[in-house]
Amino acid sequence: MLLDALTLQLGYNATLVAIGAALLGISAGVTGTFLFLRKRALVSDAISHATLPGVGLAFIVMVWLGGDGRNLAGLMLGSAVSAWLGLLCVQSITRRTRLAEDAAIGAVLSSFFGLGVVLLTVIQTMSSGRQAGLDGLLLGSTAGMLWQDAAIIATGGAVTLALVLLLRRPMTLVAFDPEYARAAGVNTDRVDMLTMALALAVTVVGLKIVGLILIVALLIIPPVTARFWTDRSERVVAISGALGGISGFVGAAISASAPALPTGPIIVLTCFALFVFSLFLAPDRGVLAAYLRHRSFQKKVHLRQGLLAIAEHQPIYEPLTIRLLAREGLARRDGVPTAAGTARAAKALRDERRWQVVHTQPTYEAISSLYDGLREIESVLTADQLADIDEVIGGPKGVTP
Repeated sequence: MLLDALTLQLGYNATLVAIGAALLGISAGVTGTFLFLRKRALVSDAISHATLPGVGLAFIVMVWLGGDGRNLAGLMLGSAVSAWLGLLCVQSITRRTRLAEDAAIGAVLSSFFGLGVVLLTVIQTMSSGRQAGLDGLLLGSTAGMLWQDAAIIATGGAVTLALVLLLRRPMTLVAFDPEYARAAGVNTDRVDMLTMALALAVTVVGLKIVGLILIVALLIIPPVTARFWTDRSERVVAISGALGGISGFVGAAISASAPALPTGPIIVLTCFALFVFSLFLAPDRGVLAAYLRHRSFQKKVHLRQGLLAIAEHQPIYEPLTIRLLAREGLARRDGVPTAAGTARAAKALRDERRWQVVHTQPTYEAISSLYDGLREIESVLTADQLADIDEVIGGPKGVTP
């Protein structure tokens, strides 16, 4: 069943939802990257919650004009206007008062969402219009999605993605260094507003599939996940878009293969599963990679301390140090050094003395800052420099392990 859903074999409606969710995920992942880089991810939460009053007012207006109130384009327009007003409120409070942006977001978020809940309650008491299922816009609802709805979602997602790609250079510049961008002639306030407008567009487009509450996850989780895999901004954008698209498509497919499961939450959980996978298994920034680096560092420290103890004829009491030396063939299980261990110990002690000379010579001032106790001195000094240092400390030259 799941395989049929992944290969778009479950029927027309499931195919529409899967394609629409994939496009939405791509545009949300790419757009959210610039919010994440600008350290304004929380703004997306304010935008999403500020859409709710617009949904309620749009429904009431459409019913008043003689419609049933459930036209998706009308609901999206109302939510966009409401979210834009909420965004302007946040910007105005931040600029005109001493409140920080997070405080302004909290005030606007709670106020607009509260107003939206009141309007939905009023709508439920109305005798006209089709109120049933309107609250599905909170968490998303794809049941009975029409071709027109899917076309609106797919078109909106594609247009938003195209605009983000078109504006990615100034948005990236403002995200990383707004002061330099301003000095280079970029209107940072305008770029910030454009970024917010694109996030608003994604939020509005995602109302039907993911819902106004869960769309925040698609704007935030993919770029955070992508950051585990690369340090380059353009790659973060690409990976984030890919992760968002995969989450949307796979989540919609899982939901279609088990109709009792809601589409929006499943998409978000799929996105979170990719985050957890990256958190633990990303090659450089993952938990496993960090653990392996720590173990490697710990091993090097124990070996160095053990070799210095051997060179200075001191007993070794740490069992782990003895085990590591024995594993490397540098000592026996009882801590007695082997011939190879004695030679390595002499080299380690001599390198310590070499580093001491490096620290005291102004000529090597830049190199001395590289000392961390584990770095091989041959990796930062030439053979001639080492020979000069050996002349200072005396004794045999060119000691090798």
